[in-house]
Amino acid sequence: MPDQCGFRFMLLSAALLLGACSDPGPRLALGTLERDRITLSATAAEIIISQPVAEGAEVQPGDLLVQLDPTLQQAVIAGIEADVARQQAVLERLYNGVRAEEKAAAAARVDTARAALQETEQDLARASTLVERGLGERAALETLGSRRASYIAQLRAVEAELQLLQAGTRSEEILEAEAQLQSIEARLAGERQRLQNLSVVATRAGTLDSLPWHQGQRVAVGQPVAVVLAEGPPHARVYIPEPARATITTGDSVVVHVDGVAEAFTGTVRWIALDPAFTPYFALNESERSRLVWLAEVQLPASAATLPAGLPAQIELP
Repeated sequence: MPDQCGFRFMLLSAALLLGACSDPGPRLALGTLERDRITLSATAAEIIISQPVAEGAEVQPGDLLVQLDPTLQQAVIAGIEADVARQQAVLERLYNGVRAEEKAAAAARVDTARAALQETEQDLARASTLVERGLGERAALETLGSRRASYIAQLRAVEAELQLLQAGTRSEEILEAEAQLQSIEARLAGERQRLQNLSVVATRAGTLDSLPWHQGQRVAVGQPVAVVLAEGPPHARVYIPEPARATITTGDSVVVHVDGVAEAFTGTVRWIALDPAFTPYFALNESERSRLVWLAEVQLPASAATLPAGLPAQIELP
């Protein structure tokens, strides 16, 4: 049998071992500090002609970060502006109606056509009399008959033209012209917006983190040309393990520890992913379920505004 001292040592060792197993310390969710990244993309396949702000500089909303070549878009806009001016002139002419000089000219054409028809009818009557007396040729009579029919058609055409001018512009024509003008102006507004989008500006205050392309390079549509890190305090992106997921919800206050910072921060859970990450739930057995994690974001207070992104961070789980 072991002596009394040996027995006491065994009891003490067992107690220490049980104590260590029963007090593992606070549960932690691990992650890093991040800031909202605003990625600004190219809206056209153009050459970068200017980058007035250097990487790492502070920017405000509206600051020009990247300028794409606007030459081609400016030419497109100039063409549409000419279309607008042309359609405005058409609409103005419809509003004003026909000039008196045009009506007078149409009336003169009617008088001329009537006189020609009257003269032809007189010639036709004389030729008909001569044919009846046997003094004229029937071919000449037929020629005059064809000419008379032609003059009648001409007279009807110029009379219809004069009647149309005297009636003025129809309301339907004005409505159609107005709709065409609105269509062209809408197209012009869209092209002007495309021109404006060639000037890539900051949409939020923050720090210009990177300019992926250099001046003189041609970028494709949709490629990122500037990345801005939003100002203000960062947030911690952490992975919440499965045993603690049911006890933490959006809006909860949690304690956040940041490597290299002695002070702990009180943060607010602003978002938790709906689905777990890493191992699919259907591939887990009961002993493996604790390996599931949920990505979450914890907003830090204003006192953490100077902390850089990328620092390791941990939150204490309830």
